[in-house]
Amino acid sequence: MYRRWYTTEVREKRKSAHEPESQGKRAPAIFYRTEAGGEPVRDWLKGLSQDDRKRIGEDIKTVEFGWPVGMPVCKPMGEGICEVRTSLTQNRIARALFYIDKKGRMVLLHGFIKKTQKTPSEDLDLAKGNKAKHQRGLQ
Repeated sequence: MYRRWYTTEVREKRKSAHEPESQGKRAPAIFYRTEAGGEPVRDWLKGLSQDDRKRIGEDIKTVEFGWPVGMPVCKPMGEGICEVRTSLTQNRIARALFYIDKKGRMVLLHGFIKKTQKTPSEDLDLAKGNKAKHQRGLQ
């Protein structure tokens, strides 16, 4: 009986306060979706091992709940794009590029495993292109 009253009461308070149900997330993450309906970052994550997915997911969650976040988890890359930085096993490094859209959501644009010290310009250009396409879709 108490549980039902409590959950109903809390739900009503949220509705009355016009709060989004984002579970305390400051910037809830969404995946960029192509015109064909594909989600490149989700597909990239599915191709990784379970341990790698878990590590990357934890860092994305850190950004969702703590935005704005700085180094070592998050680094700005310019033109509104930032990267989530994740250290994986076997001395590998993963990056997930994102931007915060005008609705306050973390849009995951591109993900990759780094092979060089510097972020490849192809990966950054791809993320910029995906950002532009996503912004056109919001208008």
